[in-house]
Order: sequence, then C-alpha cells, then structure tokens
Amino acid sequence: MKIGTLGAGTIAQAIARHAIRHGHEVVLSNSRGPASLAPLVKDLGARATAATPAEAAAADLVVLAVGWPQVPDVAAQLPPLDGTVVIDATNQFDSPPPNAKIADLGDLTGSEYVASLLPGARVVKAFNALFAQFIAPDPRHEAGRQVLFLAGDDTDAKNTVMGLASQFGFAPVDLGTLREGGRLIQLGGPLSGLHALKQD
Repeated sequence: MKIGTLGAGTIAQAIARHAIRHGHEVVLSNSRGPASLAPLVKDLGARATAATPAEAAAADLVVLAVGWPQVPDVAAQLPPLDGTVVIDATNQFDSPPPNAKIADLGDLTGSEYVASLLPGARVVKAFNALFAQFIAPDPRHEAGRQVLFLAGDDTDAKNTVMGLASQFGFAPVDLGTLREGGRLIQLGGPLSGLHALKQD
C-alpha cells in the first residue's frame, strides 16, 4: 500500500515507520515543502519519499496529522478525495498545552468537522487518542497488544484501517460512527489518552 501523510511531525513519523517496517511505501508532506523533509526521508530509507500535500493525498490511504489550526488550509490544497480513506489523527486544540484551548465546534465532533472539509473522503478517526511516544514503539507487549480506538461512518474504510493497525501490532477497537465513537476518543472524551492493552 502507498500511504501519504499530511504533516510530518511525531505522529506521522511514528505511523510511517510502522508502515515502512511492514513493506508499505510512504509519501510525506508538510507545509514547508519536500526539500525540508530530505533528512527525514533519508533516515526512513528507500520506501519513503517527500512530496506536496496534493501529491501525498493521491496515495492509497492518507494520514491527516497536522495541528488543528492548519486543518482548513491543508484541506483547501487537496484535490477531490473521492473514496480515499483518510485517517484523521488530529485533536481539536485551538492552542496546545500547557495553555490548551479546545476548539468549540458546537454539536459536531472533530472528525465530523474534518469530514466536512474533505468531501468524498472516507474519514476514520484513529491514532489521535494515544500520545505519539506510545504509537512509535512496538505495540505488542508481554501483557497484550496496545489498544487502538477508531471510529468512522464507512465500514470498509474502518476495516482497511483495522487491518493496517493489526499488521502494525495494535489491537484495533471499533467504537462506531464519527459522531458516537468520535466523541469518545476526541479531546475531553472518556477514552482520550486511555492507554490499554488487549490480552490475547
């Protein structure tokens, strides 16, 4: 599979390393341009390349992992994403910790808002509820596999993400729709930041 990243920070890099380790190709992008990613691409090896956000979004699966204030700008740069599976790994921080401010989206969940900016995309909320330092290591532990909560409105898209997460070694748990499940794992939700292991 070819996986594109919108953003190249700690979460995108953690997912990219898992993907490359399991034989996938990764196309990374950021707001500063492909040249700025040359050292990272060299570090990741032959299966990694750098591109523009629009080029990264042409991959088989796309990971959205940018700061919340950048989401609308990134979305505006993208071509139509008809049918593309997009993993929404964002959290709706208007300003980050330690002076965190959560964006007021009214009745919408963060992923419903993201989906509204990406018409045609099949959005799956995942990888947002874990801190990046717990995504990067091998998710398989002596006591079990690291649980990865996810939510989405498209069953096939969720199955794709669950298959990828399982390949990485995570134990994916489907929480339902972007509205119901997304509310559980977004900022302020009861499963946000919950690190659990599934006993096999």
